[in-house]
Amino acid sequence: MINPPIRLLLRVGLMPLGYALLETRGRVSGRRRTTPVGNGRRGDTFWIIAEHGRRAGYVRNIQQDPRVRVRLRQGWRFVWRNGTAHLLPGDDPYARQRQLGRFHPLRALNAVVVRVMGTTEMMTVRVDLHDISRRDARSPNEPADRPYGAAAARHVPAA
Repeated sequence: MINPPIRLLLRVGLMPLGYALLETRGRVSGRRRTTPVGNGRRGDTFWIIAEHGRRAGYVRNIQQDPRVRVRLRQGWRFVWRNGTAHLLPGDDPYARQRQLGRFHPLRALNAVVVRVMGTTEMMTVRVDLHDISRRDARSPNEPADRPYGAAAARHVPAA
């Protein structure tokens, strides 16, 4: 209910405060999949509370391929940051939400929405963001259907 309008705003370049865009690789199709998530950035770590736990499509995509990108605000600009996602089923998502929402009203509001929309299967996801200069994942200009990583080495473009 909330994701489609937020996703549209993010795609046209408007970043609602308190949100970021998570990009995963589809586990079946291999295509890029984007999902609006609460902006849980703390330094070079990005925290996500998956309200549907392992049933969330992006969580299942992360299980298949933990390489992700996050589009977030950096100063006045929006940047894509490559990262590696880790599912943390042993982490307490409610405590993590309280920690992330402390002194950040928009994060606290996002936590309320997640709790209302979520289930008892919530799960914490930690994304370790890489340096901006690190180019070990796909670039923002790479076509969506082109493989990356190990598959890119085997990919031979059609002549």
